[in-house]
Amino acid sequence: MNRTGQMEKWFNSFCIGMLKLIHQENNTRLAESMVEFVKFGIIGVSNTAISYFLNVIVLKLLQPRHVPWDFIAANIVAFFLSVMWSFYWNSKFVFKTKNTSIQDILAKLLRTYIAYGFTGIVLNNILSWLWIEIAGISKYIAPLINLIISVPLNFIINKFWAFKKKI
Repeated sequence: MNRTGQMEKWFNSFCIGMLKLIHQENNTRLAESMVEFVKFGIIGVSNTAISYFLNVIVLKLLQPRHVPWDFIAANIVAFFLSVMWSFYWNSKFVFKTKNTSIQDILAKLLRTYIAYGFTGIVLNNILSWLWIEIAGISKYIAPLINLIISVPLNFIINKFWAFKKKI
């Protein structure tokens, strides 16, 4: 077993052990979903860092041009690149897509873009507009606030629709 496999085995055992501490040892499906959610969260942290970094870079590049909707352009660029990152790692580490055809991978990638499109483009832009234009919150802070809503929603949509996992 390679080092990644050993780390994953340890991580799974750790999460299941934690669930046993709270007396959920008889619910294997719950334990598996909890492990997936934690893994999704780990990938999400890296994805968030990349997305935020890209968002700030675009804002800084557009700042001298005084583009009024620069935060939307920043959200779109960050979205396209970070979703690709997220899809790759979620398919390898969280939902474990194995030995599938190119068509199946492309279908999952398309569903992932649609899922994240709703939360990453539509929902985040609406929320960003509310936070920035209505509430007066900094355009550098607004994407971080959006995470409270988008992360749990993304997990549910990805697990049950994009990767078609069962309950």
